[in-house]
Amino acid sequence: MIRCPDCAAELDVDEDEVEEGEILSCPECEAEMEVTQTHPVHVNVISEDDDVEEDEEDEDEPAEEADDDDDDDEEDEEEDEE
Repeated sequence: MIRCPDCAAELDVDEDEVEEGEILSCPECEAEMEVTQTHPVHVNVISEDDDVEEDEEDEDEPAEEADDDDDDDEEDEEEDEE
């Protein structure tokens, strides 16, 4: 019996017929999981959060660059005053 790691719902899958790398979907919480081992069957949830975190990191980088530009502007102003 294979259970969803997120909600513990039983998955209607024949353990003898799954293959390593196969993608399964939970009927209850709709989580997608990859079969990482076949005897015994072990699955890992494919997290969409990973993609979101990568996107957030990409968004942070330009913001940091913008902050650096602001610092340069302040330095330029100080030089102009001298």
